[in-house]
Amino acid sequence: MAESAPGDRPEPGLESALATLRGLLTAGETLEAWAVQRRLFALNHRRTCIAATSGRFISLKRRLLGGYDSADIRWQDLKETRISAGILAADLTLVAQSSSDLNIGSEVNRVWTFTGLRKDQAQGLYRICQQHDQVWREKRRIRELEELRAKSGGVQIGSGQSAYSGAEVAGTESEAARRLRQAHEMLEAKLISDSEFESIKARIVSGL
Repeated sequence: MAESAPGDRPEPGLESALATLRGLLTAGETLEAWAVQRRLFALNHRRTCIAATSGRFISLKRRLLGGYDSADIRWQDLKETRISAGILAADLTLVAQSSSDLNIGSEVNRVWTFTGLRKDQAQGLYRICQQHDQVWREKRRIRELEELRAKSGGVQIGSGQSAYSGAEVAGTESEAARRLRQAHEMLEAKLISDSEFESIKARIVSGL
């Protein structure tokens, strides 16, 4: 995506913040969008500038005596994004887990809320956060399915074929594998829906 702040050019004084953001980018990383707090919501403190890049979410706050403090959330760590929009401004909240690398069981330990953002800019950032969140949700879903398959004795379901290992290799099919195979055959025959198949599979795996 191209770098943007919907419908606006950088305000006077923000050029240094944007230059700092660009300086934080790693090789191949691009700045997709940014947002800044409205002046009305930052009368008694330094305004915060936030940005979405191709690899992470960045928060940048100017220090009292010059320079900036930055923090970031990798997209794979993001678990939830919320927006609350008013007439003139919007609040953006991000919830992130402590570690990622597709670790499904990671504990949530970071909640960032940015208030009084330019409404159009915040909405643009929210859409980008949602897009990255969906991509990583799908990756975590695939990892979860792989873990379920491992728990069920190596049964793999996908691409219209069923592959079995474990007990079946030795010539005997486990009860769980048999039930999963039958459920998959019913799915292929369109006797049950995808959601019904996933429900059946979850019950089988939970009984292991």
